[in-house]
Amino acid sequence: MPTRRVTHDEPEPSKRPPASTPQARERQLISLAVDLAERQLRDGTASAQVISHYLKASSTREQLEQARIEMEVSLLEAKRESMASAARVEALYEDAISAMRSYKGDHHQEPGVD
Repeated sequence: MPTRRVTHDEPEPSKRPPASTPQARERQLISLAVDLAERQLRDGTASAQVISHYLKASSTREQLEQARIEMEVSLLEAKRESMASAARVEALYEDAISAMRSYKGDHHQEPGVD
């Protein structure tokens, strides 16, 4: 296991207040892990796994995969908006039909009853 080199130009890690949500806590831990990986890469103490991770993350294939995922998310958002819009249009049609019935004087009478 690599040992941590102590340098005098390294700032002391700042104490952050505890996260108020699990998502915020996860972001804090990710930030700490990335900071540690950066320090290890700079010091030359990074493991082969850390080096491989960042090499893979910087590859063209990975960048294309991230772009594809972003496009899929955009497509799903567009589909959701389209479905919501269709629901609003349907409600407008129902309101319009109801209004036309009331103008006509048709108040949902039962068949055969005059």
